[in-house]
Amino acid sequence: MKDRISVLMDGELDDRSAAQVIDVLAGRSEAGGEARDAWRTYHLISDALGKSRMLSEGFSERVAAALAAEPTVLAPRRLGGAREPRRWVALSAGVAAVSLVGWLGFAPQQQQVVEVAKAPAPVVPKQAKPTVVALPSGTNDYLLAHQAFSPRMSLVGMAPYVRTVSEPAREARR
Repeated sequence: MKDRISVLMDGELDDRSAAQVIDVLAGRSEAGGEARDAWRTYHLISDALGKSRMLSEGFSERVAAALAAEPTVLAPRRLGGAREPRRWVALSAGVAAVSLVGWLGFAPQQQQVVEVAKAPAPVVPKQAKPTVVALPSGTNDYLLAHQAFSPRMSLVGMAPYVRTVSEPAREARR
């Protein structure tokens, strides 16, 4: 339909086809609404391309002369009244925040005494000293050879060697 509207605007459509397009443009259907939108758009494009003159003669010259007659403003006036309250609000908010932090941080703290019900101390029986059992003679060699499988290998430094190298039986003899 849009191509037929364009051909109609160019004046190249025959009478019968032109009557059909005009009927669609005049109709109340949805297709008629779309056709009218296309008709308006095509006319706007045609006017913009300069096929019709919408402005009076000398319009550009009159506008240029009016712009030349206006005074040149190099710098706009300062709007000091509108920004001043914002500065004071920001400054007072900062002072309030610093005051609150100082008051909370340096104010003397009151000691709160809370009484808690006390349970009687549990009676702990005396524990006997652990007995030291002497290891068989080849145990140190076995532990030294198999220490890679020990969970103590996760320790860093000399800690894995402490128990392997020490021998309680020899320390007792000294």
